[in-house]
Amino acid sequence: MSTHLDDLLNRLRDMQEAVQDEIEAGRSAFRYRVERGRVVFDADMRRRHRELREGWLSFLSRTRPLVVLTAPVIYALILPLVLLDLFVTVYQAVCFPVYGIEKVRRADHIAIDRHRLAYLNGLQKLNCVYCGYANGLIGFVREVAARTEAHWCPIKHARRIENPHGEYGGFAEFGDGEAFRRELTQKVSERANRES
Repeated sequence: MSTHLDDLLNRLRDMQEAVQDEIEAGRSAFRYRVERGRVVFDADMRRRHRELREGWLSFLSRTRPLVVLTAPVIYALILPLVLLDLFVTVYQAVCFPVYGIEKVRRADHIAIDRHRLAYLNGLQKLNCVYCGYANGLIGFVREVAARTEAHWCPIKHARRIENPHGEYGGFAEFGDGEAFRRELTQKVSERANRES
């Protein structure tokens, strides 16, 4: 891989870290802390949140009828999402140890915590649980797929793809058979060293 590409990837990681730092800094304004994995707001903030909560009847009365009618389509996706979660979790548990691939932690991707916000009504909380699970699951699945691709076929595509996963920058160039062969030989050697 080229040094210039390495530099760009390092700068990208630095920028992603800076974005996370900025998000963390913004959190202090809302006066909460995390204790044993649970968010705790100070008393004044909890009171203010309860004052801001809109009842679900009021919330629904402002909602367009077509939004209400399409809700079952959105929530019907829970079945294939849960099945995807199950299959990918089993796949990773069975195959990753055999391939010598580090497992992906679901908890690093799936965050379900917004339902604890007192300014959300019950329907909004349900929506937030669903979105936290669905988007987190897709991130988890993407990372499992990325590690699988990095193991079996770490070759860049001939055409440009939008938002490639984090492993993609280290892939061999499309058409560079020598680099691909070197990477495979190195992985086999590393795996043999780990197993011995």
